[in-house]
Amino acid sequence: MDKAFTKGLRLLEVLARSDKPRGITDLAKELEFTKSNVHRLLATLQAQGFVRQMPPPSSTYELTLKIWELGSKVVRRLDLVSIARPAMEKLAQATGETVHLSVLDDTDVVYVDKIESKHQIRAHTSVGMRAPAFAMATGKAMLAHEPDEALDRFRPLFKRYTATTRVTPEELMADIRQIRQQGYATVLQGEWRDGIAACACAILGQAGEVAGAIGISGPDSRLKRKELKQFSEDVREAARSISAALGHLPRH
Repeated sequence: MDKAFTKGLRLLEVLARSDKPRGITDLAKELEFTKSNVHRLLATLQAQGFVRQMPPPSSTYELTLKIWELGSKVVRRLDLVSIARPAMEKLAQATGETVHLSVLDDTDVVYVDKIESKHQIRAHTSVGMRAPAFAMATGKAMLAHEPDEALDRFRPLFKRYTATTRVTPEELMADIRQIRQQGYATVLQGEWRDGIAACACAILGQAGEVAGAIGISGPDSRLKRKELKQFSEDVREAARSISAALGHLPRH
């Protein structure tokens, strides 16, 4: 166990429970650390944006909102999972395919929930798994709601995972334009893993922000273009249902 890391976490906990800024001597006494140790930990946390020093003449410290920002992301994911579950179950029953609930974490999608297909041959994924957003239907569905220039962050990350992976900004942008036009994303042949087809739609929050995406996936031998188009309305309805439960009101 990393002792310095553990001490840093304990220091964060003490500051989080404090109702006012704390000084080094005060913190050292409560934590039973040396003052020099507390000073080094605070300097590290301050450099990473978790702690700020109060203006002179005070020599006290308090947490920034970074801890809250991280925690609120976790809470939103937990809320999304519970709210989305009924729509996921309905979508799984309607399509018979694996249903995924994903969120966007910068350049990755993270699977936060799933319902497994009853078919023997199916897409194998796991909750908590990450995948490159530019190669996933759920990822592209969410990226379609971002401004074009936001896609520039993928430039150094493009990598050919399969024969159909989009590996240039122009190829990805062509997909994004199509998604915006039709209202959902499809992957006809696996762009991250061979042989996987998928259809997905973004989930929107109260203010119109992207809260996540819901999609189905399965082998491309079973989910061909015709089937994906057929199921796309079920996927879109699931996304609309979850969005409405999150408080989103569509524009007319």
